[in-house]
Amino acid sequence: MFLKKSSSESPVKNIVTLNAYTGKSYAFKNDLFKPLDKLTYNTSNFITSYVNNKDIISTTVHISRNIPEEDIGDILDIKAYEELGLDQATSYTISSIEVETSGEEREFHIFVAEPESLDEIYLPLKEETKYIDLIVPAPLLYKSLYKKEILQDNQAHCFVYFTQNDAFVTVYNNGQYLYSKSIEFSLEQIYDKYCESIGEKVDEKEFYTVLESEGLKTTNSDYQQNFMKIFAEVFITINDIIIYVKRAFELDSIDQMFIGSEKGPIIGLDDYSQNYLGLHSSDFNFNYNVTSEEWYTDQLQYLMLLSSFDYMEDESSLVNLTTYPRPPSFVNRASGQFIISTAAAITLSLAYPLVYLVGSYVNDAKIYALTIENNKLTAESNKYKKILSEKKSQIKVLDDKIKVLTDTYSGKTKTLTSIYDKKVNYRLKSGMFHTLAKELDQFEVNVDQLKSENDTVWLSLVSSDDRKFTEVIKYMSETHFDEIIGIDIERIQKDPASSYYKGLLKVELK
Repeated sequence: MFLKKSSSESPVKNIVTLNAYTGKSYAFKNDLFKPLDKLTYNTSNFITSYVNNKDIISTTVHISRNIPEEDIGDILDIKAYEELGLDQATSYTISSIEVETSGEEREFHIFVAEPESLDEIYLPLKEETKYIDLIVPAPLLYKSLYKKEILQDNQAHCFVYFTQNDAFVTVYNNGQYLYSKSIEFSLEQIYDKYCESIGEKVDEKEFYTVLESEGLKTTNSDYQQNFMKIFAEVFITINDIIIYVKRAFELDSIDQMFIGSEKGPIIGLDDYSQNYLGLHSSDFNFNYNVTSEEWYTDQLQYLMLLSSFDYMEDESSLVNLTTYPRPPSFVNRASGQFIISTAAAITLSLAYPLVYLVGSYVNDAKIYALTIENNKLTAESNKYKKILSEKKSQIKVLDDKIKVLTDTYSGKTKTLTSIYDKKVNYRLKSGMFHTLAKELDQFEVNVDQLKSENDTVWLSLVSSDDRKFTEVIKYMSETHFDEIIGIDIERIQKDPASSYYKGLLKVELK
């Protein structure tokens, strides 16, 4: 299990993860991760939540390595106001995390939230829990996947996650956070876009049932066609973000894409990732070695759990935007320290003659007991280290075998799918050629040459007006969007020997 408490006397016994937007919470207790029916105040609970990407703003800043450590916080606050153009009269919640670099300057990711926005989201929950220990910006939750070695930290990964109130794209490179951006396609917005496209409001429960259980592979033609249109827009937007990130951060490529939602995997998105982005994608659904009785649990709940472990081990490893910390323990309060000091002074004044003698015996006894306990724990630790080393070796051998079998299975699957598609789904192109010819004639565009290769057709077009090319391409795109992958005219030039324009049209059929 991932949980490591800093001390056997730690007051934390349970971890509670909380989605403040839906109100759904989970508790990790006795090695079981399960939903909570109701939030309650309990000082033994470590409470973690996240804030949506759309509810924060962020930037990256560089500062000199010569700046003293005690001045770093003030400098970063000033940089945040300057870089993000924040209102100088407003006090913001600002937190940062340093990027591992070796250059002349130190690099920090800064995350900023408005206290009013945080209060609107979290105050109703704070009334029940009395405090919230950790609030993590949603894009930084993925960091725990690398810390726990669930993902390799030597590749560039793109994460796309749809929640009810937000959808955001996040890019990591070599296990380090690079960039994140929200897109206007939360589950709620996708539902609204669907209703708008069909011109009526459908039953919300039915909509999400179809999306969760069938996705883009649904047999309902109305749902399928409109899902295809909406997610085409989604992936065009994602493609723009990836192009920007690759250029801004000098990335050669994105190695892997992970797509998920708080309601479960959306069937059929792999094809879109391949067609629109040229990227292989996988479901955002990992094995966290955490026992749960649900068939599917929101993956961000798991990531909050892992982030809680990381934070309890090292508080500087995560950005924490909470403004609702738990009250200090009795011994750390001013009143508590006063009472303890007074009691200690009275006790010492009464027991002064015996203090040195008793103290010496007590210390000797503690040292002896701790030495015995230390020897036992060292022996047990060495035993488990050996077991873990052997298990890791076995896991590596099995992983290599699984990879070989997976590659073999994937190759055979692709071959059989291709054969089946050729036999069953092959369609005559003559019908499409007839349709294209008819539409070209409708727009007074002639064809002097035609070439076909696999599912791609090149047509050499001739027209007296170059605007006819644009009109016919627009008409074909809108009319045959479900039959055409892409349509583009590669060049248009005027024939020097006549008054006609020529263009080479490329049509990619599905």
